[in-house]
Amino acid sequence: MTPLQILALVAASLGAGVMNAMAGGGTILTFPTLLLVGLPSIAANATSTVALLPGALASLYGFRDEVRQNPGWLKTLFLPSLLGGTLGSVLLLRTPEKVFASLAPLLILFATVLFMIQGLLSRRSPRTVDSPADLSRGRLIAASLLQLGVAVYGGYFGAGIGILMLALLGFLGMSNIHAANGVKNFFGFCINVVAAAYFVYKGAVVWPAALVIVGGATLGGYGGARFAQRIGKQKARAAVIVIGLAVTAILFWQQMGR
Repeated sequence: MTPLQILALVAASLGAGVMNAMAGGGTILTFPTLLLVGLPSIAANATSTVALLPGALASLYGFRDEVRQNPGWLKTLFLPSLLGGTLGSVLLLRTPEKVFASLAPLLILFATVLFMIQGLLSRRSPRTVDSPADLSRGRLIAASLLQLGVAVYGGYFGAGIGILMLALLGFLGMSNIHAANGVKNFFGFCINVVAAAYFVYKGAVVWPAALVIVGGATLGGYGGARFAQRIGKQKARAAVIVIGLAVTAILFWQQMGR
């Protein structure tokens, strides 16, 4: 790789780490950058997933208090996250990336609009759900199935899974954006770690490019987690919406250029 290509990967990884900590969507920075430096699409996707894993761990550490305070949510959606992430990674290496990636703009736009609506509804009603124990059996089953679908998407392509999970957690009744961000980062790490393990096992990762991304994503992930908590709930929520709309626009632009 040339110095310019290395610089581009470092810049993309810093931004990706911050985005993943705050809402998700960091893949949309690293994936096209890896394509730009010459990687095939499947290898770029797998490399991006593995390279962003340390950043995901750093952002998870930044939200460690929020994660510890919500054990019920972790237990409820843990297994669907692992199963979905595994299935998605297998599908990626067995089917063309374009098939699922073409749906990404609509999925992220839908999740962002859902998140916006959830914010408005939460202002009108003081009722929140502090634990999955407060949910009906039917809603728990629906939540598990939805998380399974999000995890499959995350293992396959990844961009926007944080936004999808924030929307899901919001409609389940988790109104605290910082708590939701912590839980979202935990499940994002679970999904990515099983997908990354499969990609490494199958030899789909381009390691020189992955190692360049690791440092920037780790710094960006931890810094993004601390930044999200300092700017307050409303600004953090607004940042999620802005990121969601920006990722949607970029994905639509990418699809039009193909």
